[in-house]
Amino acid sequence: MQPVKMYSTGTCPYCIRAKQVLKAKGVERIDEIRVDLDPGQRQTMMEITGRRTVPQIFIGDTHVGGHDDLVALDQRGGLDGLLAGTA
Repeated sequence: MQPVKMYSTGTCPYCIRAKQVLKAKGVERIDEIRVDLDPGQRQTMMEITGRRTVPQIFIGDTHVGGHDDLVALDQRGGLDGLLAGTA
């Protein structure tokens, strides 16, 4: 299973839903970077992704995007392969 990193906040409903999707796919560990607790991390996130909103999800070296991007990837059948490292 590829490592998963997610920039998030503690109260973001999309962050919570994204974590639920990933857990349902068997992801046991998410490296969660809370931009609400460390505002400097939001700047880092913006520099890396070009986006300001959370969640911003990385699977391995691939920037998936936010919750809607994650769900769309799953609906296209690409999430399982990306998580497994075969995509």
